[in-house]
Amino acid sequence: MSLPGSLYDLTWRRVRHLGGVSLLAMETVRRMVMPPYNARAVVAQVEALGVRSTNLAAIIATFTGMVLALQTAYTLAAFGAKLYIGEVVGMSLVRELGPVLTALMVGGRVGAGITAELGAMTVSEQVDALRSLGADPIRELVVPRVWALVLGLPLLTVLADATGILGGMLISTWELGLDPSFYFSHVLRLMGYGDFLSGLGKSVCFALAIGLIAAYNGLSASGGADGVGRATTDTVVAIAITVLGLDFFLTKLFLSL
Repeated sequence: MSLPGSLYDLTWRRVRHLGGVSLLAMETVRRMVMPPYNARAVVAQVEALGVRSTNLAAIIATFTGMVLALQTAYTLAAFGAKLYIGEVVGMSLVRELGPVLTALMVGGRVGAGITAELGAMTVSEQVDALRSLGADPIRELVVPRVWALVLGLPLLTVLADATGILGGMLISTWELGLDPSFYFSHVLRLMGYGDFLSGLGKSVCFALAIGLIAAYNGLSASGGADGVGRATTDTVVAIAITVLGLDFFLTKLFLSL
């Protein structure tokens, strides 16, 4: 279902020139919850944006867990508490490092790709062609990508948590001689459902921010290939700052609940 021409033109001008990301967010969320739903486009974007990021997310998280375990072991050894390495690695990954590092990785890889793709369509007037045909570019181009991030980023975060904890186990076993079952029992000793859900909640918020920033910069690109390059650079910088800033406020929120 397409918007009437005059109504859509008004909405599109508001998105492009007046409201910025906040108004694009309202228009996108409204279309995400209202029919019609293009499930096929969402699945295609999940495969393109999420599935193809699994290897990178797993590798980054594994080495993060290994480094975290190694640094923690030497720090805790000064206090005679290196047996508690499992608690430190597990809580750090599930509550903070898993969601944040995954979001930064996805923001750099996927966010830049969305901006470049939509920016190329914008400067080549393909978006205007969609509008002239009575289609809704926000519903056709933005909504599937945002849905794909909202569905895919939490799953990538779970994968990052699991592989990061496994990386910490490898270091605990090889460097410290801890038994794997002892390590995992300490990982689970302090971790509760609230810790796990707070990480997933952060991932959903990060996904919305990444998708909206990337789409807005792509649809606002101008000036040919040079403009698309600037928009892509702006996207990566804006996503990194937004993710880290959101993480601070979301951490305060979840700790107060």
